[in-house]
Amino acid sequence: MKTKLLTLLSLAALLSCSRGGVDSPEYPHDTSETVHHDMIVLGEQLEDPYSVENVTKALSSLYPTKAARLDIAATDLYVRFLPEDEHQYRMLEELGVNLVDHPLDYRIVREGDYYHDPEIEEGEITWQYAVVSRDFAIPSTITHEILDECYISEHDISTRSSDSGIDWDEVEREAYRLTGNADMLLPGTRAATASNPSGRITIVDPLVAEGKPFGVAGVRVSCNSFVKFAHSYTSRDGFYEMETKFSSKLRYRLVFTNSKNFSIGLNLILIPASISTLGSGPAEGLNVNVTNTSDERLYRRCVVNNAVYDYISRCSESDMNISLPPRDLRLWIFKNLSSSCTPMIHHGALIDKSLIGKYLGGYAELLRKFLPDIIIGTDKSLDYSEIYSVTVHELSHASHFSQAGTAWWDNLIEYIISSFIASGKTGYGDGTAAGAGHCEVAEMWGYFNESKMYKERYGGTVPSFGTSYWFYPQIFRYLDDRGLTRAEIFRALKSDVTSRKELQAKLVSLYPERRGVIDQVFNRYE
Repeated sequence: MKTKLLTLLSLAALLSCSRGGVDSPEYPHDTSETVHHDMIVLGEQLEDPYSVENVTKALSSLYPTKAARLDIAATDLYVRFLPEDEHQYRMLEELGVNLVDHPLDYRIVREGDYYHDPEIEEGEITWQYAVVSRDFAIPSTITHEILDECYISEHDISTRSSDSGIDWDEVEREAYRLTGNADMLLPGTRAATASNPSGRITIVDPLVAEGKPFGVAGVRVSCNSFVKFAHSYTSRDGFYEMETKFSSKLRYRLVFTNSKNFSIGLNLILIPASISTLGSGPAEGLNVNVTNTSDERLYRRCVVNNAVYDYISRCSESDMNISLPPRDLRLWIFKNLSSSCTPMIHHGALIDKSLIGKYLGGYAELLRKFLPDIIIGTDKSLDYSEIYSVTVHELSHASHFSQAGTAWWDNLIEYIISSFIASGKTGYGDGTAAGAGHCEVAEMWGYFNESKMYKERYGGTVPSFGTSYWFYPQIFRYLDDRGLTRAEIFRALKSDVTSRKELQAKLVSLYPERRGVIDQVFNRYE
């Protein structure tokens, strides 16, 4: 499995487009911890205040008479799974199980973005922890262990009755005190201080809005205390609010799966979304402002997140009016890679019908689910505008893929791989090899739309991205200047257009009244 995965990753690297050219996170609470983004370091195991046994003790402590008449039954199960392979992991995901890679009942000595059990061989899938409903049918084929039976009052419909006379928030606080976890509670003695976590996640682009923070859009904010979890997606302006109330300090994370149906990165082995810890914070919520002096990985992820969110939003009929990239788009970021690419592997390119797909055999469908559509190479860049520019270029290719189809894209990829092998430098080649027309059409569009979107975001003149290569994105810029809209140009990028000549003919057939200006500019670059 590893050999085939490495092989496919190496091939993906060949597809890269050879392109030319405030303080760290702000927390509104006092914290002395340093937030790291490598592996989590665990301390001692803690007693879970949400176990049925401990909730029962807390209820008896506060309501000795009423407790005798109540039968506290588990609402949830705290389980750990050891998936044998990616197929079993996906099975759990598809069943709606939210998995985390570290135990939930240990003190966190040092925060991090991931954890790997020391008893599991490096490179293998580690234990995955989850909280599931007591009625959840755990697949018998997956190795698992029920660690505890838990009681979360919000999950018990009988606790919602206002005439029960029991303050379940205060019972929860009492369970924390009885289990020796009182230091995690919010200041105060009553559960009236329980809060729905809310806040805002923002980022700064020095060249936009006079450097004022704006929202990290559509990203998932996750928080928990022991086995009690809550999740929320940020709005376009970065605001979030959880539906669940908490009385204790929480651990916060950004999970880079987006409300616009795309995800960024993978976490360690196979989780199809990067996770950036935000550290601990109060129950009322956490505000974080990300800048280029923040953690580099968090910053890059947030920039790419916003670029994709904005791009997808702008594909609408009222704006760019072009095809959306496919749903469930997968992007990976490599900070040491100077190039970027859009192999569209997750959506079938390279795998469905190609020779590579035949080589992969039974692994083909699995790797299709796992591997990326877009690879963003940031080459250690912390410049928002550069990362934005690269990302929208690749997204322009993804829109082209949606319209031209997988077979067209396979031909493009074959040309790029062949050109890279032949030159050892670039996948663009020199335009003379068979299949160069696919590259020409794709890159004319990619560089044109990148230049146009860059100008629309940052102002000034339209950049001349890609004009030094053997293909000519300036043809589209010329047509755009003379009234042929971006949407009209994109409409010509169909599966039967595999060269500049065919592109010219397609545009003339679509817009015969513009034939004069179309022929003029294409003939100029003959």
